[in-house]
Parts: sequence; C-alpha cells; structure tokens
Amino acid sequence: MITPGVHSRALPWTESDYLALGETAQRIELLDGGLLIGPSPSVRHQVIVGGLIVALERGCATTNRTVLPVINLRLNATRILNPDLVVTSELDFTGLCVPADAVLLVGEVAAPHSATIDRVLKPHLYAEAGIEWYLLVEQESLTLHLYQRQGGHYVERATTKRGEVLELTEPVKATIRPEELVP
Repeated sequence: MITPGVHSRALPWTESDYLALGETAQRIELLDGGLLIGPSPSVRHQVIVGGLIVALERGCATTNRTVLPVINLRLNATRILNPDLVVTSELDFTGLCVPADAVLLVGEVAAPHSATIDRVLKPHLYAEAGIEWYLLVEQESLTLHLYQRQGGHYVERATTKRGEVLELTEPVKATIRPEELVP
C-alpha cells in the first residue's frame, strides 16, 4: 500500500513536501522533484545490514564516528536518499536529515528489485555529492564491493567474496567477513 497522498500530489516534490510524509512503510526517496518508491527491505536484507553495522561499530567507537542504519541522507536540496547505512563524522541530533558532507562511507545492500539503482544510480549520486567511500553488498552472493571516490565517480578498491576478508583502514578500521553477515 502506497502512503496516502503520494499519488494525488502534483510534481515537483520539494524537500519540505518529502519530509512532511514522515515515517512510511515503504522506502521513499526524493530525487529531483520526483519520488523513488520501493518496498520495505526483506528480513535477509535487514540481517545483512545489521551484520555490517556490528562489523563497523568498533572502528567507529575508536574514531568518534557513528554508524547509522537507514537515514534521510541529504545530497542536496532536491535529493534525499535512504541508504542502508552511513558512517558519519558528526551528527545533529535535532536534524531530520544527515548532510552528505558529514558522511564518510555510505553502504547499500543490492536487492533484486533495487539492483540497478544500487549499482548505477546511487553510486553516481553519492560520488557527485562528495561521499568518499561506497560499500555495496550483493545480497544473494554476499560479495562486498568497496569503492573510493575519484573525482566525480567511484573506483573499485576491493572485492571480497565468501571465505575472504575485507580489512577496512578508512574511514574506520573494520574487518568484514561476508559469511558472518547472515546466520
């Protein structure tokens, strides 16, 4: 069921229109006056995100950084996305959005219904917004792809499969083993 008022509202959507939706059952993101609407994440998806957060938390605690699950990430005045997780350098506890310039790493778990968005559109938008690191997890294979921003795009720095280990040194120190992300 789509949130009431979404279909009947005229374009373009503004940031204030978007934020007025409040919490919804779907993932709704603001993109240049339109909305990207997706279903709530699956249980497997959420378990993987939880595993990533656990793996990143220790490194965050030692560097005064914070890892957050799904949050409103403001890329600019017309773009607010809901990544699966972010690692931030600072937080405004009164804000409704985390600004892109406070985000050091953004992570997405590619689901079958969002694979193209997570592999093509979102990395482009995150890089354009200046976010240094992008972590993409392939939900089915548990393959991890770590990208670093180079100019206006990302360059892959590591690919990690089951049985391998991703050792992050930036923006936080963390060890991620794909097979430990799901029970």
